[in-house]
Amino acid sequence: MTKTQNFALALLPFLLAGCYLDRLTKSYSDVFELKNESEESAILEETGHDVETMARNRKRLEELAFEEEPVYRMNAGDEIEIRVYDHQDLGMVTRIGPDGNVGIAFMGQVKLSGMTIAEGADTIRDGLAPYIKNPVVSITVRSVQSETATITGACAKPGVYGISNSTRLADLYAIAGASAERLFDGVDVDVADLEHSIIVRKGEVLPVDFIKAINNGDALHNIKVRRGDYVFIAQRMESSVTICGEVPHPHKRLYEPGMGLVETLTEAGWMLDTHWKHVIIIRDGLSHPRLYKVDIDGILAGKCKNVLLKSGDIVYVPKDDISEYNVFVKKLLPTAQLINMLTSRVTAFSH
Repeated sequence: MTKTQNFALALLPFLLAGCYLDRLTKSYSDVFELKNESEESAILEETGHDVETMARNRKRLEELAFEEEPVYRMNAGDEIEIRVYDHQDLGMVTRIGPDGNVGIAFMGQVKLSGMTIAEGADTIRDGLAPYIKNPVVSITVRSVQSETATITGACAKPGVYGISNSTRLADLYAIAGASAERLFDGVDVDVADLEHSIIVRKGEVLPVDFIKAINNGDALHNIKVRRGDYVFIAQRMESSVTICGEVPHPHKRLYEPGMGLVETLTEAGWMLDTHWKHVIIIRDGLSHPRLYKVDIDGILAGKCKNVLLKSGDIVYVPKDDISEYNVFVKKLLPTAQLINMLTSRVTAFSH
């Protein structure tokens, strides 16, 4: 047995003790049934998250959707054109300096940063009035360098990017090259964990679901990016799915977005005749697991939709209906098959 497997064996008593088993004292019938169309409702029931929180988050997103566009204010780095009617010699194309100033004839250094275009034009007009009769001043913005947002983490090109009033979260993610990749057992895999990514605006973490925003194009979550926004793309720590239990070929394989339970079981040689009618999916790792049962017979009969898997899922095909929930876990976790799966190299399947 390898050092890694020895470590996994040593860890098992801790997983089976204390707060872990405290969570596993319900009856087996209490395991929630996972359906592709509504996992969210199952999680709400299981965790006790109140519906008011969900409603409050939705209301906040709706507020963001109807929020007025922020007024543009000139800032350092922006290129502007200043025109003075009937005085072409006073016109210029210039970039606002790092100190926020622009040099103007008769006036010297004039601070324009922080002003709207109208405010800036009025300031120059008032400054030229002692020298020119009834000056008429206009300012045109030629390029904006100060309207930026930051995106970091597990994207291909993290950095600070210029944005416009039409830039949305999915656009910024695309500009940053989408997910970074890493070599995982000889295969390039995406490392972005959209489920745990966040966007921060003025110290507030906005209630945005990145999967809905980027993968599903949900307009409510695909919010407009504002100046100063900070986007953090979380990194996926485990890009695999484990299949074990009553299957001919238990294994661990690379996770791919859109993976379905039926296809994954097919790759494992389907299920042995001894399998129970429900398949168990263990989600969120072994330290804080959420267990779900899936009506595999219902899927095959066309009564239920195929369930989509998530990275890190453990798919367990039980042999029978075990009445006690904690007995089920005690039976599953110490098995050499699961330990070997969790500590083995990942298998990449080609389709």
